[in-house]
Amino acid sequence: MDANSTEPSPEAASKQSERPNLLKILGPGLITGASDDDPSGIATYSQVGAQFGYSMGWVMLFSWPLMCAIQEISARIGRVTGQGIAGNLKRHYPVGVVYSVVSLLVVANVINIGADLGAMGAALKLLIGGPALIYVALFGLASVLLEVFSQYSRYVSVLKWLTLSLFAYVGVAFVVHIPWGTVGYNLVVPHITFDGPYITAVVAVLGTTISPYLFFWQAEEEVEEVKERPQAKPLKRAPEQAKPEFQRIQWDTYIGMLISNVVALFIILTTAATLNAHGVTDIQTSSQAAEALRPIAGPFAFFIFALGIIGTGLLALPVLAGSSAYALGETFGWPVGLSRTAGRAKAFYGAIAIATFLGIGLNFSPIDPIKALFWSAVINGVVAVPVMALMMHLSSHRPAMGEFRLHIGLKIVGWLATFIMVAAAIGLFATW
Repeated sequence: MDANSTEPSPEAASKQSERPNLLKILGPGLITGASDDDPSGIATYSQVGAQFGYSMGWVMLFSWPLMCAIQEISARIGRVTGQGIAGNLKRHYPVGVVYSVVSLLVVANVINIGADLGAMGAALKLLIGGPALIYVALFGLASVLLEVFSQYSRYVSVLKWLTLSLFAYVGVAFVVHIPWGTVGYNLVVPHITFDGPYITAVVAVLGTTISPYLFFWQAEEEVEEVKERPQAKPLKRAPEQAKPEFQRIQWDTYIGMLISNVVALFIILTTAATLNAHGVTDIQTSSQAAEALRPIAGPFAFFIFALGIIGTGLLALPVLAGSSAYALGETFGWPVGLSRTAGRAKAFYGAIAIATFLGIGLNFSPIDPIKALFWSAVINGVVAVPVMALMMHLSSHRPAMGEFRLHIGLKIVGWLATFIMVAAAIGLFATW
């Protein structure tokens, strides 16, 4: 390098990034974790709290390391190879496997988009009145316009700020009376029963917290981060960047998944302390949970809970639509990336728009959104198993990962998470 050059060497840049600012660390992992608490997830956690009280909070504690492992593996695949999950599957596995996995992912995501939009429209109707279906269309349209026409760095900044909406549920928990001693005891000494409803609820929570769209999104966002940072390269081409990048991924992922599970736990606790304690045990949607809170916990708790549904939905919609578009784009060889302009990635942005508009359309159809959400959970549970197994094989595959194959600790926890999801899928069908 020229002595007068002001551009830092890769080694210097690596050293400068070994102790990054926390706000700069938080990115793909934070957004991925926060999007896991979407309106559909809120409905699941609300139902669990209403039906089983405090007895199922342990699942959130149990699932956290599993989420951390599988999402870190997703991020590593993207950062090491410079390609997302679908791109790597296409390169290393039969095309029929790729088409099957991506097709099921897209179907589940579209149904999830429809359910989330429906919950957002219902929540806004609860807050201000008016036509819920019009709100559904407006939320969907706004999400598409932001994804297509916003500058990537600015858009990611908006998504980061939207994660603050999750803390609405932490606030609600401190408005109602919660017996923290009972909560602590159930976290450490879970009361597990092996009847159908309890097992089904555990499976539903695991299926909500460990979902394929999260794997695809976080891997792709690591690829986007490489594109956005001039000196960053896929680690297979720039191994000297590996140490600080893996540290960043770990902090980002662990904090993002921790926030996700803490918020989910608070939703369970809030509905347990209010709905379950007053005999309200059948909650099907997040908006029903908000409405049921009003006469029990007061208008403030209702308002914050309903507002949180809208905030989390705005965060989850681009993740669901974006992960579908990334998977389709890499499968069919389109130019992909939110950092690209609309003119340079027409098919990619078209897929985002179509997925979102199909989700809007589901709300105008005679399809029961609750049944659709159930089938989305079933498909997600089924898709998660082969995707996780393929990811575990891929991340230990030298042609794909080179010298950055998984270390033994991450490999053990990743396979444990995979086998637990196999058991969850079996349990889902066994307790249909």
